[in-house]
Amino acid sequence: MSFSFDTKNELCRLPVQKLCCARAEAYGILLYCHTFSSSEVRIITENLNFAARLPRLFQRAFSLRFDRQPDAVLLDNPSGEGASSVGKLTFQITQRKKLDHIINLLGYDPRQNLALHINFAMVEEPCCRAAFLRGCFFAGGSMTEPSKRYHLELTGSHLQASRELEALLRECGFPPKNVSRNGSCVTYFKQSDQIADFLTLIGAPSASVAIMSTKLEKDLRNSVNRRLNCDSANLDKAVEAAQIQLDAIRKLQAAGMLQQLPDKLQQTAGLRLESPELTLSELAEEFDPPVTKSCLNHRLRKLVDLAKKL
Repeated sequence: MSFSFDTKNELCRLPVQKLCCARAEAYGILLYCHTFSSSEVRIITENLNFAARLPRLFQRAFSLRFDRQPDAVLLDNPSGEGASSVGKLTFQITQRKKLDHIINLLGYDPRQNLALHINFAMVEEPCCRAAFLRGCFFAGGSMTEPSKRYHLELTGSHLQASRELEALLRECGFPPKNVSRNGSCVTYFKQSDQIADFLTLIGAPSASVAIMSTKLEKDLRNSVNRRLNCDSANLDKAVEAAQIQLDAIRKLQAAGMLQQLPDKLQQTAGLRLESPELTLSELAEEFDPPVTKSCLNHRLRKLVDLAKKL
């Protein structure tokens, strides 16, 4: 099952109770479903839990039944045997009386051509707004697996409704982006925090937590990788510096100059030759008494400079 599928299953567990919210949710579904016109409503889904929810939702919202819907036995047992391979399920309303009833309740005029846009009077209350967005996600929403990347989109075929949805989302604190794809209008988010907040708003807190947990895991992994890369780079630099120091000391030694140097430089050269693998901090502690890292670095630079003059 995909992350989108699991999220919609979580949303399907929400009860269908308040009339205003049921109507707002059904409204969102109609605006983003396969077909909503003055001659037909057609909703197509492969999610059995959503399919089981639709008859109850439309009965509560509009007090009507679909003219065509899948077998009731299948809808009554969405988790039963064969439930994962049922294919596309179609719900349809074609009776003119039912269509006029729906269109009238949503604030349109059945006698005029149906130009779909959002009736903001239907989504004035916060609960209705969340229900409406949930309906849009049910019918036109999809998400990429959070482990791959963060992307949630709502895809519909009505330009004006899509533009007004963007305005509604901005009012809710979710500034989306829009793109046209294959004749459809796509409203989408790519920020993990926006997606998580949107899912919480529409009633999917478990999916929201899953996204934030994935983000934390990714951030932790990236932080560890950056630290390892940084440590590795520092180690490479330390090894390179130690090799330069060893080469300089051996060069001075071969030229017979090492014995002519001050005692402190001779002691430094001897300890570096004995412990080529130690870092500056570790090597500084080998002195008796110990010296500072800055002091040791100064002495080693002096040895390297002397070797360069040869």
